Amino acid sequence: MNPVRYPQPQPPEGSPPSSHGVNSPLPVLAQLQQLHQTYCRLTGQSLSWRFDRERLWFEFLHAGFTLADLTQVIRYLQREIRHTRRNVGALKLSNLLQLDRFEEDLNISRVRLRPEPPPPPAALLPPTCSPAEQERGRQRALAQLRQIKEQLCQGPP
Repeated sequence: MNPVRYPQPQPPEGSPPSSHGVNSPLPVLAQLQQLHQTYCRLTGQSLSWRFDRERLWFEFLHAGFTLADLTQVIRYLQREIRHTRRNVGALKLSNLLQLDRFEEDLNISRVRLRPEPPPPPAALLPPTCSPAEQERGRQRALAQLRQIKEQLCQGPP
């Protein structure tokens, strides 16, 4: 029996080439099998390789998704399931490979829910005056504080 020959999927217009995706050096059938094996490994499932599943994987590749995208979405869904925000059925192959939903899950997995951390504070600049000048400045400030305190203790004029 001859294997099914698929046309080489083309990347979506304007998308960059990526590894293990449409522009991968692997033959299409090998890419499809690699996607399926990765899915089974990451989800702990043992699903047979059948024509209908092969077709789902082909459409996945044809839509421009990659092995990295698959891995990211599966890990995202597993994290959501652990926190009971998603149902385990989200990892069913037939659900996962609904391409419009896959794209949405991929985009959500990339969303930053917390603001970026503030940039680290600028390094403190070394003082521009000598230690003796710093000490005179401190003493002058202390004297002014004492004077203000005395004026406050004396009350209004």
